[in-house]
Amino acid sequence: MSERKAVKFYRSYWEVAMELSDKDRLAFYDAVMTRQFTGKESTLTGMAKFAYISQKHSIDAQVKGFEDKTKTPLQDPTQGGSKGGSQDPLVQEQEKEKVEYTIEERKSRFADTLKPFLNTYGKEMLNDFYAYWTEHSTKGKKMRFEMEKAWGIERRLVTWHKNVLAKQKPITNTPRIIID
Repeated sequence: MSERKAVKFYRSYWEVAMELSDKDRLAFYDAVMTRQFTGKESTLTGMAKFAYISQKHSIDAQVKGFEDKTKTPLQDPTQGGSKGGSQDPLVQEQEKEKVEYTIEERKSRFADTLKPFLNTYGKEMLNDFYAYWTEHSTKGKKMRFEMEKAWGIERRLVTWHKNVLAKQKPITNTPRIIID
């Protein structure tokens, strides 16, 4: 097991910490240093947890970089450290989502997200929405909705519905020119 001697402390950590109360700031700093030097995740609550989550990506990237460079984990995986998984339920849920699903399984999961909107938008519109957003390349790696930077099913459906209605309405306010 390798012992880490130094870490980078980014300005973003400090800027986030300065928005916290003294108690939360100390908890945040302690969680950052504990993760960096031991690989262990700390159990945080409230604003300290929020601040930590906002910086988690860069903290984890530093830990992974050290582990990759030294070819050893900061902590024994059997002790619940960085390689053994997190105690934080939010992190555990994110780790579950990393499971690889086939394209057909992902299509099925996408279809399931549309079911609650059946009464609101109707089967025909949801089928059109599904057909459009589940289109994928010939290699079939990602579907159209998976390539979006931001995705909110409810907002996408509202926009889709507005566009459908706009196509159905005849344009009546447009002045017409009658040529004799």
